[in-house]
Amino acid sequence: MKAITLKAARIVGPMTLDIDWSTGETLRADLAGWLRPPFNALNDPALFAQMQVDDWGGGLNWPDGFDLGADTLYELCRQQAGLPTASEFDAWMKRNGLSLQTAADSLGMTRRMIAYYRTGSRAIPRVVGLACKGWEVEHRRVA
Repeated sequence: MKAITLKAARIVGPMTLDIDWSTGETLRADLAGWLRPPFNALNDPALFAQMQVDDWGGGLNWPDGFDLGADTLYELCRQQAGLPTASEFDAWMKRNGLSLQTAADSLGMTRRMIAYYRTGSRAIPRVVGLACKGWEVEHRRVA
């Protein structure tokens, strides 16, 4: 499975980036208040401004070895945008005791797409996130 990578990133405000992803999405990441030591050194605007996308799109790099991986940033961006994330999808499957096949059958999708969503190698459409929530509500009502 192909990993989601960064195509480009732009600083748009203090501790705020717009990131272009290999999925075709452009999502905002607000790192203010999110970074913990030693990464809080990036609160320095001069250091933050030195951000670069690594050569393979696997993350963002700053001087002094500060790196943030694409998977972490993608999860944060989607979370902040109110979009479903791979960790939420995985938690939904575990919480409901669903295998790849039973999740696929429940959502009317292929096992392969469920695997992509669960591992974060494909963007989860908002409608799929809503379907998961609806499925859970319906199954609580039946139980």
